[in-house]
Amino acid sequence: MPFMKGRAPIRRTLQYLNAGQLMLKDKVKIFSVNYNTYGEHHEGARDFVFWNIPQVQYKNPKVQVVTFKNMTPSPFIRCYFGKFIWLTLGSVLFMLFLFLAENGKQMLIDIDSKNRQEILQHLSIVVGKSEATLKAETKLAEKQDNPANFGIGCMKHCICEIPGQLPCPGVVPVPKHMRGKFKYQMKE
Repeated sequence: MPFMKGRAPIRRTLQYLNAGQLMLKDKVKIFSVNYNTYGEHHEGARDFVFWNIPQVQYKNPKVQVVTFKNMTPSPFIRCYFGKFIWLTLGSVLFMLFLFLAENGKQMLIDIDSKNRQEILQHLSIVVGKSEATLKAETKLAEKQDNPANFGIGCMKHCICEIPGQLPCPGVVPVPKHMRGKFKYQMKE
């Protein structure tokens, strides 16, 4: 298996990517990490990029994740909120980030001298979705994904609305040979 080669190939397995804990809020459009490849106070940022960035990318497919190496004296994470538009000029694709008054903000998060668990915990509190939001989204996705569900809050109110099923007994009486009352009645 060629994907199991290289440094820490466990990072590329589907089980590892699904185990990610950081689900970013819908307002976050760009997530950038600035760090250096040397220095003790950059150790946590390097570990976060190595171990957790693949999970963040997998769990947040609509968020652009960018890393900048060796460009800053202290490590930090910057989150951009807002809308962005893709422009094509000739054969080059450009991304134009629109700063609008209501959601054109950015957040700077200091990760200097923190380990990767502290960084992940802080990010989940600041820019991550809450537990209640995650539970509500999974419940909503579960209800909408399965067309076999019926009842209150689903696409079909009653099983009689599904093609191939018997109509409701309140509307059309069930044939007598299908009712247990007549089927199992002792004959004298």
